[in-house]
Amino acid sequence: MLDTFFIENLKQPLRLAAIAVDKLGIKANWITLLGFAIGIMVIPALYFGDTALALVFVVINRMMDGLDGAVARVQGPTDLGGYLDITLDFIFYSAVIFGFALMNPMENALAASFVIFSFMGTGSSFLAFAIMAEKRKIERLEYGHKSLYFLGGLAEGAETIAFLVLICLMPAHFVVLAYFFGGICWVTTATRIYAGYRTLN
Repeated sequence: MLDTFFIENLKQPLRLAAIAVDKLGIKANWITLLGFAIGIMVIPALYFGDTALALVFVVINRMMDGLDGAVARVQGPTDLGGYLDITLDFIFYSAVIFGFALMNPMENALAASFVIFSFMGTGSSFLAFAIMAEKRKIERLEYGHKSLYFLGGLAEGAETIAFLVLICLMPAHFVVLAYFFGGICWVTTATRIYAGYRTLN
């Protein structure tokens, strides 16, 4: 829901940073892979109950996720880059939730399962439509040049990042926040399926 706003306002700062990174000879895919390697460290951090460290990993991962796309646009987007970006993003999102399940299995596991279940809805409705959109050459110009078509909703990237930050800041409220966000994800899934049905029918 808020992705368009953030993309528009961060476009220029990210482009300036990307130009500087490109001059150093750093490839976009290197940033993607390094960002993922750092992000996945949320699992051991949360296992040991260090939510502050987990938050650091989340923030670094998301910053590098924004930078890799900007660098790719400077260097020229590739299919491999788009594939790595979306695949590793979904793994990272689920890794954070899995970490909270590991941190407190008795209290968090069921709510964590519900969130990952909801990710299946948002992810599948997003990716399935992206395939059809590519086939029909459908574009969303307000999202700029993306490797995959982005079908909007209440729970997009910005809202997911906000959720991950909140649960790291307020781990005692993980269960309530997880069920709330999971519910938003299912509303998003329903609206995406409806929009996809209307568009493709």
